[in-house]
Amino acid sequence: MRWFALLLFLGLLPAALPAQEDEIVANLAGGRVIILVARDTILFGAIEHPIEATGVPPRVASLGPNHIGILFGASEWQIPAQPRPIRLDREVPEIHPPPKNVYRPPDSGEPDLENIGVAYLEKLRPLVSQLHHKIELKPDDPLFEIVLIGYPHEYGPEVWQMDYRVEQELVGGNNEYWQTHILRPRFDQLYPPEKHQAKTIVETLFPADQQVVPLLGLIQSGDPRINQIINSEPKFGKVVQFLERGQSDKANPEDSANFLRAVLPVLAGKSSFIEGKLDETGGFVWIVPPEEPAEKPTQTKDQDKDRPPDAPTLRRKPNPN
Repeated sequence: MRWFALLLFLGLLPAALPAQEDEIVANLAGGRVIILVARDTILFGAIEHPIEATGVPPRVASLGPNHIGILFGASEWQIPAQPRPIRLDREVPEIHPPPKNVYRPPDSGEPDLENIGVAYLEKLRPLVSQLHHKIELKPDDPLFEIVLIGYPHEYGPEVWQMDYRVEQELVGGNNEYWQTHILRPRFDQLYPPEKHQAKTIVETLFPADQQVVPLLGLIQSGDPRINQIINSEPKFGKVVQFLERGQSDKANPEDSANFLRAVLPVLAGKSSFIEGKLDETGGFVWIVPPEEPAEKPTQTKDQDKDRPPDAPTLRRKPNPN
């Protein structure tokens, strides 16, 4: 198992990041991710839980041939002089691991994860440096978070939580102007579990202290809404049996996807949600795509030229009708 750091964080992220006049503003994404690793396929659903009135939904970014990321916290930035916000799900190009013979520091992680972490660190650094007000975050509260889902051939299915924290230094004595620095990300592996531990549904929340009953808890407590879904289709009952036995990786992928698709509207209520899957070939497919209109990610001509015409995309395909 690829462990290089474990971060446990508690506390409430403030409902907004207040700005001084003409200062950059961060729009926050809050929500919940439910991940089910079935046979040869990783399924995920993300539900929006707004943190603020100007908040944005959880968004998905393509992070290379074998990884996608669900972005939380300060995932969108508005600079006063620019008409359009900076969206981190579109601003970071696809990331590819370096050759295996490239030198790695002794305390570094695997190259693919390190590259992803550093790419977002470099994108965040100039944005965060423009925050000059005091941010009321506890020491271990992340400003930005990525739920990283991958299916690298060397390791099999994996899920990581990458947290980016900040440090601030007061400049002068008037308690009004602060220098803000983004720190290197910390990694917490959510899947696979330790050897002999159950393989079942993985959930994560942002902020982390939301009072939400996990899906597995609803199943085990006999929640009538979930029971109704389970009893509506015999194949759903089989999926749930594998989940309760801690053998989710033996569940049928199609049945698992349909079960999650049936459950998500119940859990989301009036909130928006998305669902997708990533299989062992590295192919990403939307099951429930985002409702917002898709825009072409920022790419240089060289990047666009090097992209295969049949490469996977996170952009919603237009309806031919």
